[in-house]
Amino acid sequence: MPLEGKLVILREERDEDVPIFQALRNNLETQAWPKTLPPDYTLGMYMRRHERDFSLDRRDGRFAIEWKENGACIGHIGYSDLVPRWSASIGITIHQDYWGTGAAHDSVETLLKFLFEELGLRVVRLWTNSGNPAAVKVAQKSGFRISARGREAVFRKGALYDSLVMDLLREEYYERHPELTDGLPPL
Repeated sequence: MPLEGKLVILREERDEDVPIFQALRNNLETQAWPKTLPPDYTLGMYMRRHERDFSLDRRDGRFAIEWKENGACIGHIGYSDLVPRWSASIGITIHQDYWGTGAAHDSVETLLKFLFEELGLRVVRLWTNSGNPAAVKVAQKSGFRISARGREAVFRKGALYDSLVMDLLREEYYERHPELTDGLPPL
């Protein structure tokens, strides 16, 4: 089931998307976490990841991000560590050609609507670092707040940065979206 935003469609991953995902993973600008370096993911490695077994017990979900204007696959977004009706973590990678277009924000907002409205989550988290101000800005624009900081925990591009945990509570999400009605009772 694709999820439709204003600028993007979050859809199932397809075989033809795998080379794009591999390139994003091996690009030092789009790869957020240097612990995966050196960037040596082969197409075969990424294809095996893509071809994982299907399970009805889904604790994670991955979507390709399709730019509505031209139908191009421009990145991927997903959730993981799902605790049903409670929490999940999200992550996103966008091709550099689409930075500054609103694609990241629209993708995050589209996924958040699904997580809060359909999965009934109470909190959504993400991890980034202080050396990635664009990611922090997109998260804050969607209502995320820094909830934990690991000082000088990330070494990237020859410098130390803080590891940041950011989260968004259900109540905060619905305060930001008065057009939506929270159908779950408060705790």
